[in-house]
Amino acid sequence: MKVLMVNGSPHKEGCTYTALKEVAGALEKYGIESEIFWVGNGEIAGCIGCGACRKIGGKCVFKDDIVNEVIEKAKTADGFIFGSPVYYAHPSGRLLSFMDRIFYAGGANFAFKPAAAIVSARRAGTTASLDAITKHFTINQMPVVSSNYWPMVHGAQNSPDDVKQDLEGLQIMRVLANNMAWLLKCI
Repeated sequence: MKVLMVNGSPHKEGCTYTALKEVAGALEKYGIESEIFWVGNGEIAGCIGCGACRKIGGKCVFKDDIVNEVIEKAKTADGFIFGSPVYYAHPSGRLLSFMDRIFYAGGANFAFKPAAAIVSARRAGTTASLDAITKHFTINQMPVVSSNYWPMVHGAQNSPDDVKQDLEGLQIMRVLANNMAWLLKCI
């Protein structure tokens, strides 16, 4: 089994990555492979709703970024975790543009597979961010994996050491991984 985790932060190994690594470590204990895919810090165009993806076999017509690469990876993934920093009480714009396009063009590769959202923030805006990410799952008929509290970690912007000190947040990440493993094994 494999869980594809998407790091929607412009910082490759920042706070969001640190939280995803905690999940990856817990999944490994269940024999579940994981991959952290970094969206990057380059431009990602938003979906324009042109519908061309339906004519070219579930790929996005824009080919100058990483969207089609993840659509392809989604075919063999059993579950997904999308992570983002919180900016102005919202996930990163880059992640939302990315998600709009992968789910619009490649939604069939995600349907009926479990998914979870995690966010990292200095302080607030986390629940609104989780909501924005999770809506992509429910519209694509994906079971949403929960934890024992909202799946978030706290730390100053781009300060992974702060996240490592958020013991409760890290425990929530491990519980999320336990729940993902349980659901994958049930399916």
